[in-house]
Amino acid sequence: MPATKTTRQKPAPAPAISGMGSILHSKGVYFRVWAPHAQKIFVVGEFNNWADNANELIHEGNGYWGTNISNAKAGQQYKYVLHTEHGILYKTDPYSRQVTSSAGNSIIIDPAFKWSGEIFQMPSWNKLVIYEMHVGTFNRKDPNKPGNFEGVIEKLPYLKELGINAIEIMPLVEFPGSVSWGYNPSHPFAIETDYGGVQGFKKLVNEAHRQGIAVILDIVYNHFGPGDLDIWQFDGWSENNGGGIYFYQDWKKKTPWGDSRPDYGRPEVRQYIRDNALMWLEEYQVDGLRTDAIAYIRNVNGDIKPEEDIPEGWSLMQWINKEVKEKYPWKITIAEDLKCNDWITKSIENGGEGFSSQWDAAFVHPVRNILTTAHDEDRNMIELEGAILARYNDDAFERVIYTESHDEVANGKSRVPEEISPENSSDWFAKKRSVLGAVVTLTSPGIPMLFQGQELLEGGYFSDTNPLDWTRFKDFRGINRLYRDLIKMRTNATGLTKGLTGQDTEMLYINNEEKVIAYHRWEQKGPKDSVMVVLNFADRQFKDLIIPFPLQGLWKIRFNSDWKGYDPEFGNELVMDTETLECNEGIEEGKCEARVNLAPYSAVIYSMD
Repeated sequence: MPATKTTRQKPAPAPAISGMGSILHSKGVYFRVWAPHAQKIFVVGEFNNWADNANELIHEGNGYWGTNISNAKAGQQYKYVLHTEHGILYKTDPYSRQVTSSAGNSIIIDPAFKWSGEIFQMPSWNKLVIYEMHVGTFNRKDPNKPGNFEGVIEKLPYLKELGINAIEIMPLVEFPGSVSWGYNPSHPFAIETDYGGVQGFKKLVNEAHRQGIAVILDIVYNHFGPGDLDIWQFDGWSENNGGGIYFYQDWKKKTPWGDSRPDYGRPEVRQYIRDNALMWLEEYQVDGLRTDAIAYIRNVNGDIKPEEDIPEGWSLMQWINKEVKEKYPWKITIAEDLKCNDWITKSIENGGEGFSSQWDAAFVHPVRNILTTAHDEDRNMIELEGAILARYNDDAFERVIYTESHDEVANGKSRVPEEISPENSSDWFAKKRSVLGAVVTLTSPGIPMLFQGQELLEGGYFSDTNPLDWTRFKDFRGINRLYRDLIKMRTNATGLTKGLTGQDTEMLYINNEEKVIAYHRWEQKGPKDSVMVVLNFADRQFKDLIIPFPLQGLWKIRFNSDWKGYDPEFGNELVMDTETLECNEGIEEGKCEARVNLAPYSAVIYSMD
């Protein structure tokens, strides 16, 4: 960064400009920064040939500084020069929307974007099917570069055809280097340069909406950094070797990712985090936020021990969730807490944290265990029942359910097919049992989520350096179709399975000895609504197994996971020889019993016309 001497300019009077960072307006760019311990501050950049004393900021009060520069414009680089008792510090703007790199300069941006103008309707939460993805690996073309927003845009028609109506994008804010999961944010307001920057992300959101797909974004507030973190000791001040004005300085600073927990009790830091959350919803028009590891926002050690609680972290999340609900009630906020805690999604009015939904450990852990356990006798159908029926605050859609996520397929764990058959993740057992996991996920009450490549029977484990193998689509086209058929039923795309969008579930049959389970899903009950799901978790077939059904009449098979069309190794010999099943042998309360055929490790789904 060049430094030259020019004539020092007298600070201009502050215009009536609101906001933080570099604010482009009709009379130049207004720069505002919070630095309560600075003695004086200058802004340097391409607009003043990097003269370190040309443009001084005026102290506006309460630690805020600002000045207007009439000849500054979008696209120019800049930094703040802070004079402090610890020396002169060159810092990037904490509110930078774009940086040259995680260790580079801030860039003035023009936030204008030509949105398509089409009205996007957020899918109702009871019909959401989320697809979690990592931009750097989802559709990577260049082996020497991470994937980018253009690569994601290219695959949106594929996701639409699959039936996906919401993508959840792992964090995309600027991080050190070019490769990362994204959970180490260096610049919380800036878009990762290698992914495509501000305009690239807005284009992705716009195109997703044109395809009818919502965009949910992962955000990280439980810690910042720790690498390339310019807000660390931003204005020189710190205590106990802490991070300075943006961070706790005492025992609350400690996290599993370094001593970099933001100070949720400091009004300016609370505002910083609130501004960040609302920026994604407003400036980028995303449809929801998934907040990472909130257990470490509400508690120092991510636990439920009251003596380690951070009440101001709890109230910060309440504030953000309350504002989102008031301004954008159709947008979803999802928590990752993983402590099966009703209070996370309980309403703020009743003392809860106010999230719309939460990732559900009560589903993923028992279901993965049942799928990956080697011996049939060790599969516990009672645990499966608990996983299917679990809910929070008596609302089925206050939980997001899944068998694969970025955490569940890494960190010493692998994809479900890999866990089932480590030597050959594409063998018969891996295919059959992983498919059972998909059926349970997409037919249980809750918001279902898939992880990228799950529908391609991706094996191994997730890594931010290994791109998704799209050649598997050719090899597992049938498995892909299976997922597509399941998603259509889950969203009631054919109008015959409305019950899968409903709140209610009734467990009608559990045989822990034979490893068979059957449940009824409905919204209002009756034809085209009631859905029966029958699953066989044993490596044996059943002929004429007597199963209770909720209503008398003619039930049609809508899905058979053992169909050869899904995979040539599947059997198809027991179920698809007939498309209908008559249930006329009456039992109590209008229910009936029917004789069902089940192939090994298979699922059959029925509904009525």
